[in-house]
Amino acid sequence: MNRVYGDPVEVQAREDGRPARFVWRGRRYAVGSVVDYWVVNREWWQEPDPVPAQPELEFWRVEASAGQGLPPGTYELRRDVAAGTWTLRRVTD
Repeated sequence: MNRVYGDPVEVQAREDGRPARFVWRGRRYAVGSVVDYWVVNREWWQEPDPVPAQPELEFWRVEASAGQGLPPGTYELRRDVAAGTWTLRRVTD
């Protein structure tokens, strides 16, 4: 089932920027693996430089679990680079 929440989340990232854990609705989730990663630059064609210095949005599709023995779910974490905020979209139950 595909549900869109768009909930704000607190994300703890590794040095390379990959999410390691996040807190969503009061529960801590540990990221087991990164399934996919992509960036989006809004109106990149209007930038004076061919490639912007930083992406505007980073998307991380991850598998994460809320605890030992609990089945992992697939989540999409979106980081707004300029605002420094993260939001979550749950991809599977």
